[in-house]
Amino acid sequence: STANAPEDDAPNRYSRTDRTTYSRYSRDANSSGSSVPSNTLEKRIDELERELAKERQENARLMKVTQDKEELIGKLKEEIDLLNR
Repeated sequence: STANAPEDDAPNRYSRTDRTTYSRYSRDANSSGSSVPSNTLEKRIDELERELAKERQENARLMKVTQDKEELIGKLKEEIDLLNR
């Protein structure tokens, strides 16, 4: 029964890793295998997080540009209305 205990714990560890992708548990779950895939995955996650941060910044910038242009359009419409009167 003691030989079965580690096997019973392994699926629980992996499922916990699936639920907490960015947690430290991913290193523990992959410790039985090669550390190279774990390091590669961690580097890829870091790279994707940096890319996501850049995309969010770009999205915020574009939203501000859009808002500024919408305000300008509103002002120009008001000016057109005044000129038409």
